[in-house]
Amino acid sequence: MGTAIQITRSDFDAAELRREARRTKDVAASRRMLALALVLEGASRADAAKAAGMDRQTLRDWVHRFNEQGLAGLSDKTGSVGPKPLLSPEQQTEVAEWVRRGPDLAEHGVIRWRRADLARAIAAKFGVVLAEKTIRGCWYGSSNVRRDVARIIGFYREGRLKLDELIAQRISLDQVNAAFETMKSGELARSVITY
Repeated sequence: MGTAIQITRSDFDAAELRREARRTKDVAASRRMLALALVLEGASRADAAKAAGMDRQTLRDWVHRFNEQGLAGLSDKTGSVGPKPLLSPEQQTEVAEWVRRGPDLAEHGVIRWRRADLARAIAAKFGVVLAEKTIRGCWYGSSNVRRDVARIIGFYREGRLKLDELIAQRISLDQVNAAFETMKSGELARSVITY
């Protein structure tokens, strides 16, 4: 096992880190400060990480950030973090609309979008070459399944989410092949199998 990364900053001792943790409104940064305070007080890295709800590797990463940036390094970065998007916001909106509409078999040669198909269409339309792995996203954004499924069911029951209107047809299991053919032809997009 590797050697633990030492906390090299001397501008905060354990008591001062605890005091700053009480003052900040950033709950995540507060947890990180408390984990570092535990380490400075002699707790094992495993115990400090567990007390702060993280693993030892994550604590190690925060020690690096604290050593380099001080308390500011313990807050999550905001703003333009990560690589700059290759598509403009307008182009991203257009691609999102393609995904919502679905491909046109005559124009795109496919019945459903795969990342490879989207990459080809983006290159053809915008002249931007993207790797398949670069194309990612979620129709509704990130989600928490335990929270969001219950909310979606609630919206449906309240009549605020009209799922029934999205279903083109209900079919039995023995009609799957016929439903696939209607989807492939572009007649109907969404079928629900009932049994």
